[in-house]
Amino acid sequence: MAPDLRELVRDVPDFPKPGILFRDLTPLMRDPDGWQEVIRQLTAVCERLQPDLIVGIESRGFIVGTALATAVRLGFVPVRKPGKLPGTVTGVDYALEYGSDRLEIHSDALADGSKVLIIDDLLATGGTAAACAELVEAAGGQLCGFGFVAELAALEGRRKLPEQQPVESLIIYS
Repeated sequence: MAPDLRELVRDVPDFPKPGILFRDLTPLMRDPDGWQEVIRQLTAVCERLQPDLIVGIESRGFIVGTALATAVRLGFVPVRKPGKLPGTVTGVDYALEYGSDRLEIHSDALADGSKVLIIDDLLATGGTAAACAELVEAAGGQLCGFGFVAELAALEGRRKLPEQQPVESLIIYS
């Protein structure tokens, strides 16, 4: 019987600041059966969407994305914060609740028009995932969907993502 992924997520109240309930996925990652179930379910997403590459968002998207890419025998492309990638990069700036941030990808990583599945650990407000989608297209890739281990639905992050793209979350917190 498959493990209940939700039971393997730890709730941490008042982190990183008072009033926030943090959903800690590290116990899930530590549990071999739970982690295999995450990758099994995300593999099914890949089978449906048929990406050519997995794109993971820094930093926990690297953990999920590389494990998935390895399981489905696809390449992995990292999307990073500024100044972390050598060589020529394509970047996109995006707004945060207070201020702004930037994501970058190697300029040649998607130049062949690869079909891309964006992977991250958590969908919250959707700003970073939406910026990553914009970055994928700016770099020449074709977005085929998003995959998340968990989603905080009350924050309505899906509303920021391209409407026509599938969004798959394994655990949804309302």
